[in-house]
Amino acid sequence: MPGNKPNHKLVSKPARQLLFSEALQHKRLTPTKINPQTSPPLNESTTMSDKVQPTTMDRILQEITTVSRRIEGMDASITSLTLETKSMRSDIAGFQSRVTGLEQRMGSLETQINMSQEREQDVLHLRSKLTDMEDRSRRDNIRVLGIPENEEGSDMQAFLTSTLPKMISLDFDPPLEFQRAHRIGPKHSDNSSRPRPIIACLLRHNQTRQILQVARNHGPFRIDQHEIRITTDYSKETNKRRKAFLAPRPRLRKLEMKYGLFDPARMWVTKNGVSKDFYNPTN
Repeated sequence: MPGNKPNHKLVSKPARQLLFSEALQHKRLTPTKINPQTSPPLNESTTMSDKVQPTTMDRILQEITTVSRRIEGMDASITSLTLETKSMRSDIAGFQSRVTGLEQRMGSLETQINMSQEREQDVLHLRSKLTDMEDRSRRDNIRVLGIPENEEGSDMQAFLTSTLPKMISLDFDPPLEFQRAHRIGPKHSDNSSRPRPIIACLLRHNQTRQILQVARNHGPFRIDQHEIRITTDYSKETNKRRKAFLAPRPRLRKLEMKYGLFDPARMWVTKNGVSKDFYNPTN
């Protein structure tokens, strides 16, 4: 009926909102009555959920504790690695310092080696010059090998002046003259031993050359069944170099190659009409 139903059109919009807010507030303040008959009973799933929740939380806490311990262990490992890294850096720095010191020492040694090599070359050059000077100072000397001991008597120069021209069948004009003449080396107690060589220095160089030329072409000579040889008087170093040329001679003879030894220590070899000089027998 029109008299029983409210007319909504007569209520304004703000008034309707106010009525709705009051009704909602009244509903919140009114306690809800639970009817045991109408309310649904608590099932087992609800009870089990309430029981499971604490267990799950414990597991989560245990896992969090385990992860924390692992993190602590990792922190300790990282700290140990950091310390080891610092120690390794210190060791590397020490090694680098030692390497730097070794490099400096090697540089110093290389410098000393280079200086030693230069000095060695200088020494070899000086030794070569000294040998050459010694050989030149002996140019007027001759070595007489094979004359028995005491054959010369008390005057060696007089003995050689009278004996050499007869032995090599060569007349000298002017007569032979010597600056000095003597035997070298200690005297043997046994007279049957090999006689000591005689070193004689002639006064005139051309007479020395004549004697050596005859000795090369016609030697050896003989005195009372004794074989006598006359050779050039070289220094010890030159004699050593000349003896080194004795080794290839048998092979050269076998190959029918001509050869000879020049002063002071130089061998010439001729093959097929071509001659070549050698200063070292190993060549």
